[in-house]
Amino acid sequence: MKKSCDFSKGKRGRVVTLPKQRGKTRITIRLDEDLVDYFLKEADASGGASGYQTLINNALRRHVEGQAPKLEETLRKIVREEVRRAG
Repeated sequence: MKKSCDFSKGKRGRVVTLPKQRGKTRITIRLDEDLVDYFLKEADASGGASGYQTLINNALRRHVEGQAPKLEETLRKIVREEVRRAG
C-alpha cells in the first residue's frame, strides 16, 4: 500500500453524477401516517415489484386522469352487494 497519494490533478465536486429521471421532480410532501402505511404494505405485498412511492404516484395519476373509481360508483356497488346478501 502506498504511504501517500498525489491528488494534485484531482478535481473537487461529486465523483459520480446521477442522471436525472426524465419527467420526475423531487419534492418533499407530508402525508398522513395511515396512508403511508397503506402504500408501504402494498409495496411489501408486491414482493419488491413496486416501491411505495411508485404506488402513490400511480394512484395520483389515476385520480388526475379520471381513471380512479368514483365515490358514487363505489357506494352503489356496495349497496347492491349488501342488498343481495340481505335478500
